[in-house]
Parts: sequence; structure tokens; C-alpha cells
Amino acid sequence: MMFFYNSLTRTKETLKTLEPKRVKMYTCGPTVYNFAHIGNFRAYTFEDVLRRALLFNGYRVTQVMNLTDVDDKTIRGSKAAGVPLKTFTAPFIEAFFSDLKALNVQPAEVYPAATDHIPEMLTLIEKLFARGLAYQSEDGSVYFSVAKFPGYGKLAHLDLSGLRAGARVAQDEYEKESYGDFALWKAWDANDGDVVWNSPWGRGRPGWHLECSAMSMKYLGETFDIHTGGIDNLFPHHENEIAQAEGATGKPFVNLWMHCAHLRVNGEKMSKSLGNFFTLRDLIAKGWTGREIRYVLINGHYRQALNFTFDALEAARTALARVDECVGALTEKAGSSQAGGKLPKWAAAVREVFAAAVDDDLNIPEAFAALFSLVRESNTALRQNLLSVQEAADALAVFDAMDSVLGVVRFGRTAGDETLPAEVEALVASRAEARANKDWKGADRIRDELAALGWEVRDSKEGQKVKKR
Repeated sequence: MMFFYNSLTRTKETLKTLEPKRVKMYTCGPTVYNFAHIGNFRAYTFEDVLRRALLFNGYRVTQVMNLTDVDDKTIRGSKAAGVPLKTFTAPFIEAFFSDLKALNVQPAEVYPAATDHIPEMLTLIEKLFARGLAYQSEDGSVYFSVAKFPGYGKLAHLDLSGLRAGARVAQDEYEKESYGDFALWKAWDANDGDVVWNSPWGRGRPGWHLECSAMSMKYLGETFDIHTGGIDNLFPHHENEIAQAEGATGKPFVNLWMHCAHLRVNGEKMSKSLGNFFTLRDLIAKGWTGREIRYVLINGHYRQALNFTFDALEAARTALARVDECVGALTEKAGSSQAGGKLPKWAAAVREVFAAAVDDDLNIPEAFAALFSLVRESNTALRQNLLSVQEAADALAVFDAMDSVLGVVRFGRTAGDETLPAEVEALVASRAEARANKDWKGADRIRDELAALGWEVRDSKEGQKVKKR
């Protein structure tokens, strides 16, 4: 059995799915107005480990991750750049997929973009009008009436006794102290420029919160198993998602809510003014690999704040070198032998400890402890020449089982594959940035540099694909 902490009930619960051994999961994706930073990737790697843990336990997973390509931030960015919204967001979407690949994050089944789902959003608003939960204001915008939805505040555990009836919040993102009726549909004004759609309530565009409710229910159904995101999304975003979905359907929206805590850098909140604000490509340009960065991002309990430091990256590099040395020695011992024999008792015991840690609300620090216990035991057996060829192959299979959750041992490789050198990773990240900035000559120059180093790069919808020539 798997146990997870439910933000809705604030208790650890046994995972119970709507369908046997199948999980339908919605994970909040990026707002594509800039390059994602490492705080964002703390959430995305947490969601990746959750996905991998479910697969490790034999579940089929249908994961949907949205791309927010219309909201206050993307509109401001496109206007400042003087380009259409789609033109503005496209390079950041490409960079996002490139970053996911650099961190060995498994792809979701669906990546719906908000601008492709306006009809579904309009239908959802119509249902809320039919249930008396939506109203149109004097300026033509449509709002959700919080006071008319009895369950409002149950996720954030809000005390609504002091709520002023009719108070409205127009902006997409706001603080807990500002709760009130929130925008479902925003009437067009000059700040929106050419970002506008027709609706029964006039020309305008959707509110941010509406997007996720509409897209999640389209692909996962009116009720589904798991919804995840960063703790900063719990209120108002996720609270408003619940109100919209349950207000429209009268059914429970999500059974299990999971939120990861904030990431801090050198003990402080990440901020450009403090000089501790990093995108993934910033770190790769400094010589760190996606593998090392992933190690640091996942090596902490997801519900506890994570302190990201360069010392932690150094420690990750050392730790991964230990893993590589052990796996290399086992691979040499095993030769061409395939797993399938009887596991040494120590390997079976360590695997059991690892599985128990994963199943206990993703206790990844304990899972890493089990991984390094396997390293120690394997090294001892190798040093004392106690491992047969078959046992070496079986021990490698345990490493691979652990890596199916952690994603840092093989790092997306099978035995014998090469990983990207730090220099190549840095060039690939720089090229993605050049393309995002429409510096096509710079991107071509970097492509030639990669070719000179023996690496071929190709562009695709999912980002850059790199392989050894």
C-alpha cells in the first residue's frame, strides 16, 4: 500500500484510486512568460518522483500538465516584446521541455495549452451561471460568487466569517488576505491588446483559475485521483479550481491533494535582488549537470522546505561518483549475464527498505539512504569476491529498480550509454536561450560548436534532442 499526505484532510491516507491500479493525475505546469527557475523545478521533479513511484508500484498513470500561455504575466510580456501572444510564449514552452529533459523528468501524457481550450472554459462558465454561482459585473467581467458556494475555503481551511459580500479580486494571483469573488472571464480592456476571444458575455479572456478546472476535467473526468503543485498554489489557485469544478458538477473534484514546500537558496528566499535567483540553464552554464541538480532537488522530503546550495551540488557530484564507481564494477563483474537469479539477502533487504520509504509519503531521503546502503554492501561483496556473475547482475537490477523512482543512477540511460558532458549541457542550454531570444545566428553558431565536439542537436516540439555523432 502507498500512503500520502492529503492537503485537503491534513492527514496521511492510504492511496485509493477510482479505478483499480490506475491513477489519473493533474500537475500544475509552467506559466510560460519566462524561463522556469529552480524553485519551479523543485515542484516538477517532485511530481516526476510521484509519477515514477506510482509506476514502481504497478499503477498505470495518466498525467496531465497544463501550459498557462494566457494570463496577466504572459499578456504583459507579449505587449512589452511587441509580438503576438503565441509568438511570445513559444520559445519559453520549447525551453521548458528542454529543461525537463535535462532533469530526466518523464513526459506527461498530455500538455494542454490554455489558449487551445477556450470553448471548454466557456462551457464551464455557462454551467456555473446555470447553478447560480456566476454573475456579470458592471464592466462586463464574469465572477464566481464565493458566498454562494458552501464548500469554499475547505482546502486552505479559511475562516470566511469576515468575508465582505461582493468583494471582488480581478487579478489572477493574489494573497490569502484578499480572498473574495474571483474572475472567471475578464472583459477586454486596452491592457489586453489583441489577446481576446468572443463569449456570450462579451469579448474578453479567461481568468487563470478557470483554465485548470476546465482542462483537468476534459482529460481526466469530473472526479480524478490526484492533483499536485507547489504550496504557493494551494490558495487561491487550487481553492478556486475546487469551487469552479464542484460548483459546476456537484461532484467531488479531486480525492488527493499533494503540495510541495518552497525552495530556498543558501537559506534565503530566492530573489534577483539577492543574487540567488537561478534558472536551470544558469546552473548548467556554471558547470553543473542536470543529473547533479536533479539529485539536490529531490533529496529532501517534498513537504519540507528545501535549502539549495552549491555545497549541496558538490556533495551530489561526489555521491554520484560513488554510485557510478559501484555500478561500473558490478557491470564489469556481471558481463553479459542477465538478472533473474536469487538476490543476495542483503540486496533483497535493502530493496525492501527502499520500497517502504517510497510508499511512505515519498520519503526520498530514506530512499537515498537505502541506495547508498546498496552501494556499501555491493562494494563489500565485490572487494571480498563474494559475488557470482549472476548475483552481480541481480544487484544491478536492484539499482535499476531504485533508479526507476529516483532517476539519477542511469539518468535516462541504459548500461553502456553516454551522458552529456557538462560542457555540452552548458552549450545546449545556451542554444535554447539564444533561440528563446530569437538570436538565430547565435543558435547556429552554438550548433556548430556542438558539431565540432561530436554532438548533433535537432529541434523538435518537445525541445532540443542531442545525440553523439
